[in-house]
Amino acid sequence: MFTGIVEELGEVTAVEKLGDSSRFRLRGPVVTEGARHGDSIAVNGVCLTVVETGDGEFTADVMEETLKRSSLGALDVGSRVNLERPMAVGGRLGGHIVQGHVDGTGAIVARTPSENWEIVKVSLPAELSRYVVEKGSITVDGVSLTVVDAGPDYFTISLIPTTLALTTLGLKQPGDPVNLEVDVIAKYVERLMGARGQEDPK
Repeated sequence: MFTGIVEELGEVTAVEKLGDSSRFRLRGPVVTEGARHGDSIAVNGVCLTVVETGDGEFTADVMEETLKRSSLGALDVGSRVNLERPMAVGGRLGGHIVQGHVDGTGAIVARTPSENWEIVKVSLPAELSRYVVEKGSITVDGVSLTVVDAGPDYFTISLIPTTLALTTLGLKQPGDPVNLEVDVIAKYVERLMGARGQEDPK
């Protein structure tokens, strides 16, 4: 489990195409400290398994399904990525519960700078709109954020200077894809309420 608090702005240093999958090498001295084969690291909000580590870098295999369902397929050498290690037991939940399981992708629609922050509008797949509410939580490229405004096919977020400086959201431009993970609690509630509605009244 992750919290959506990005630890490091990393970089893709190599991409190897392996037919129906790809192997990424990523630079991240902070998240690789103490990392071993089999550990998990979230890359732009996608939970990946470490294959090898060394010299502040790690490799991870990404299967075709993940490449199709997330924005990882658009990464190339030099791409910057948000990196986060799983939350340690007993650690602080600084953001919200993040699984690292991307629900869909959106795209940056517009950026509106202000004096001390920036409002960013992001497109939203129609099937995810019911999970996104004003003042609720959403994960964008692995960053835990609060929804400012929620529409039928978009939402807006307010980015503080720290987020702009230390994550990929400060670099994304209109048209760039982003990974989206909605609040898992909303999905569980929906499933439970649906099951209750289908119970035999007898």
